[in-house]
Amino acid sequence: MRVRRASRDDQQAVASLLYFGLHVHRHLDWRMPLEWLGVPEFWVAEHKGRLLAALACPPDPPAIAWLRLFTHHQEINAFQAWDILWEAAKKQIAQNGCLHLACIVQEDWMESLLQARGFNHLQDILFLEWEGKRLPTVPALPLGLQLRSMRPDDLPAVAVVDAAAFVPLWQNSLKTLQDAYPQAVYATIVESEAGILGYQLSTQSAFGVHLARLAVRPEAQGQGIGSVLTADLIQRAFAQGAARISVNTQSDNQASLALYAKLGFRQTAQRYPVYTFDFSTGK
Repeated sequence: MRVRRASRDDQQAVASLLYFGLHVHRHLDWRMPLEWLGVPEFWVAEHKGRLLAALACPPDPPAIAWLRLFTHHQEINAFQAWDILWEAAKKQIAQNGCLHLACIVQEDWMESLLQARGFNHLQDILFLEWEGKRLPTVPALPLGLQLRSMRPDDLPAVAVVDAAAFVPLWQNSLKTLQDAYPQAVYATIVESEAGILGYQLSTQSAFGVHLARLAVRPEAQGQGIGSVLTADLIQRAFAQGAARISVNTQSDNQASLALYAKLGFRQTAQRYPVYTFDFSTGK
């Protein structure tokens, strides 16, 4: 078995693995798996010229790598495929100065593999839905603050807000926000004369609207900015006939859970565990 970096010339072979592979893990991402072809942190394993497995975990932001793709052919099992590719990936990612690799697990086989290979369960991603029983009123903002639609030229400042609001594992880089913005159906900000204090970005889902991102600068929290952004989104989506409004957040993010509960969101049974590998400790 030969392990090498994937190139754009592998697009058809990787696409075939995505379609016919025995197991396929895809990150919940703004970019499709094939769009990562060409980055240094995308590896394939081949035997006699046939691709049998693929793994992609490019860092974004720089210190954090996410498992964007892992798939393998039925000729080898998941553990064989992982061990072959992970050995190359782990060495290169560590040399690049990356601190953690993280994975949002969507299927049991992937969770079993990560547990067996020394990954740690960090938290869960919870999914919530707005029940639609009570349309929330958009609270008044403090004097000097205004709500408006996001523009493309806001994105660099939005990235600064995002970095301030989240720990590195959950930060969105400017590149990620630039990928996300064109996919948004609603994107709004709250700003003062000093600049942007908070934002939300929502996408179309199969059933309605999904609040994909909500962030408020730490020094601006407690002023109702998150409530304004979310309540305004609910009103807009409801007026456009959205059948369902959903959101997800980390299981240990008590502030977000309290905000969404206050606005009428309720937890669903859907939840995805998050596993991480710390390169400084090797586990």
